[in-house]
Amino acid sequence: MSGTGHAAVPAGAGAAAEQEGDCLSANDWICAEYVRTRGQELADATVEHVGITVASVLLALLVAFPLALAARRWQRARGPVLGLTTVLYTVPSLAMYALLLPLFGVGAAVVVTGLVLYSLTVLVRNILAGLESVPEESREAARGMGYGPYRLLFGVEMPLALPALMAGVRIATVSAVALTTVGAIVGFGGLGNLIYDGMDSFFRAQVLTASVICVLLAVLADALLLGLQRLLTPWARTGGRGRRGRGRTDGTDGAETAGDVSGAGGAGGADGAAGGVRQVPEPAGREA
Repeated sequence: MSGTGHAAVPAGAGAAAEQEGDCLSANDWICAEYVRTRGQELADATVEHVGITVASVLLALLVAFPLALAARRWQRARGPVLGLTTVLYTVPSLAMYALLLPLFGVGAAVVVTGLVLYSLTVLVRNILAGLESVPEESREAARGMGYGPYRLLFGVEMPLALPALMAGVRIATVSAVALTTVGAIVGFGGLGNLIYDGMDSFFRAQVLTASVICVLLAVLADALLLGLQRLLTPWARTGGRGRRGRGRTDGTDGAETAGDVSGAGGAGGADGAAGGVRQVPEPAGREA
């Protein structure tokens, strides 16, 4: 009896293992054996995918920022900058890579450059919209405190424009995660290489597994950037709460959002605009 009982367990385990291994030969969509045997290949493709995405978004930010500043400063440059970035976004990805191949050759630079050009549309418009949403009163208060152009830009305007900027970065990042797969046409598509190879050979498990990882990367990147946005803009989480104090500064919406300033008079508004999160105590006896 005992021998029969012991023999039944290995037989069942062997049957399960055999069935699990058969998912490769059966070409099933969901196959744990594929993930186990191709784990290193999946990891390498994921690392390449993440590297291309991060590099393209960072480079796109470096290019989009001065373009947005130029479009805001000079009205004559606004139309050409916005128009050019929009036209670039309408170019099909295959045509874009074909145009870039003579310049960069076959390599990851082609994919990164293409993603940078595609990201400019979203980033330039969001940076420009964020900067233009800064209340003029906040700028005037900062100038009255002696802020120069660069200190005004990075100390007052950029903190207030962060929500719009981060929204653009999130959209550009998710789009880059998806568009990186097209780089498989030049051999540098990260997970896209596995997807295209799997489609050519009709390897279902490879196509589905690589696609699912790509989707998870996009969701994870968006969640991380959303968390970073909330960390960098703590005033956005408290902006809708009731204000306490009788003598709250009239100021501007931007100054109150950035600093939650309480007090009366123009000095309080200037401190709120320039100090970001500094609060000015209300003088005793003052009325709103």
